Amino acid sequence: MNFLKELVLNKPLIIAAMSWLTAGILKMFVELKMNKKLVISRVVGAGGMPSSHTATVVALSIALGYYEGLGSAAFALSVIFTIIVIHDAVGVRLETGKQAKVLNTMIFETNAFKELDFETALKEYVGHTPSQAFVGALVGVLVSIFMIFVVYGKV
Repeated sequence: MNFLKELVLNKPLIIAAMSWLTAGILKMFVELKMNKKLVISRVVGAGGMPSSHTATVVALSIALGYYEGLGSAAFALSVIFTIIVIHDAVGVRLETGKQAKVLNTMIFETNAFKELDFETALKEYVGHTPSQAFVGALVGVLVSIFMIFVVYGKV
C-alpha cells in the first residue's frame, strides 16, 4: 500500500504526467484546427504541435529542481535526459519522419509494391520541428509552474 501511496503523491511524477496530458490535448486541438477533424489518438501520438515528449521532460526537470534542489543528482540526471530527448525529437526522429514520407510516396504513388496497403505505411509523424519542441517546452514550463505554485501551493 505504501508503494501506491508514494506513487500517487510523487509531485514531480504527477507534474510531468499532467504536462504530457496537457500537451497531448493541445495537440489534438491543433489537429482539429488545422485539418478540421477530431483525432483523439493525437493525445498519445508522436510528432505534431506541441511536443508532448518535450513538455514532459521539461516539466519533470523543473519539478525535480524545485523539490529536490538544483544541486541534486536527480535534477542533474533529469536535465541531461531532457537534453537528449529534445535533441532526439528535433534531430533523429524528425529525419526519420521525413524519410518515411519519401518512402511512402515512392511505394504508394509508383505502385511499386502492390502487396502493401495503406495500413502498412511508415509513420511520418514521429519527430518535431524546433518550433514544436519550443512550444512543448513552454507547455512544460507553464504546467509545472501552475502545478507547483497553484495546485500544490509552494509546499
